Amino acid sequence: MSQKFNIFLRIYPGSVVGRALNASNFRSKKNHPFTRRKYMGGVPGSKIVKFTMGNTSRDYTHRLELINIKYVQIRHNALESARIAANRVLESNVGRENFMLKIVPFPHQVIRENRRVNVAQADRFQDGMKKAYGKPYAVAARIEKGKPIMVAEVDKENISFAREALKRAGAKFPSRTRIFVKPL
Repeated sequence: MSQKFNIFLRIYPGSVVGRALNASNFRSKKNHPFTRRKYMGGVPGSKIVKFTMGNTSRDYTHRLELINIKYVQIRHNALESARIAANRVLESNVGRENFMLKIVPFPHQVIRENRRVNVAQADRFQDGMKKAYGKPYAVAARIEKGKPIMVAEVDKENISFAREALKRAGAKFPSRTRIFVKPL
């Protein structure tokens, strides 16, 4: 470790070195949205495979909603992992024809990152925060307080399985969530 770096750590303890890719850096919405993809180059696609699963043509008796409690930004890989977790619980316990699961928000917001070099003598290669606009590397959905993130529709006897599925999906998100049950 160079002497210059040791002085930096003594002057600024708990500095932000090496924190570029943490999801907690992008959880809050601090700036205006970047959604016009035709003006940007190299925007990655969303990892969400399907937005609606199960049997959508049938009528169900109850609707369960996973409601967001804070004004937050959720990345596309968190939405996809929540979809997989909820779908796994519902398919194994209820069956593919006895539920409907839907992801409500669509990830429009483009997240940018100012990449850092983590090699010896990196100060020669990078500019630091000079012109630090960053390159697009992910997309996210901005979700208002009190809006649904996921919706599940089931019959009365399968409410407990749907509640467990949405509980597991809610654990994948960076904010707290609540589950509301409504009869249809």
